[in-house]
Amino acid sequence: MRSPESEENVMGKKDEGIDENSSWDQALLASTAQISPAQVKKISPGTLAYLGDAIYELYVRIQYLTPQQRPETYHRLVVGQVRAETQALHLRSLTPHLRSEELEIIRRGRNAATRRTKRVDPAVYQQATSLETLIGYLYLTDYPRLTELLQKLQLEK
Repeated sequence: MRSPESEENVMGKKDEGIDENSSWDQALLASTAQISPAQVKKISPGTLAYLGDAIYELYVRIQYLTPQQRPETYHRLVVGQVRAETQALHLRSLTPHLRSEELEIIRRGRNAATRRTKRVDPAVYQQATSLETLIGYLYLTDYPRLTELLQKLQLEK
């Protein structure tokens, strides 16, 4: 079990809340050092999307930690942001800020999204998967860039 002091070191702040400049990711970043660039290139877009989905949801959850709320409220807020329709909107808002390499990752993610869902339009599902693929890729290859792009998202409060 971590002491309060180590909690402060991992999250960067104690009892001050989360802000856009906080280092929410320092503990996560350490896990990416074991994967070489050559290994990342071999990872399928579907696998990158799988990773990106987890990273994106964790980022959204952390953004809603303050002000303190009931668990049901956290859940409602997070679900509203991680659903495919909202992810597709986020992808469209980020597109003008993306580099050519990132646009190529988006294309690969879109082409890999072949699963058909009953609830979501296939084009929306492809866009959401593309965003998740980009997040997974940047998590493994360019963490500062991932943080920069995530901070551009306009999460509903």
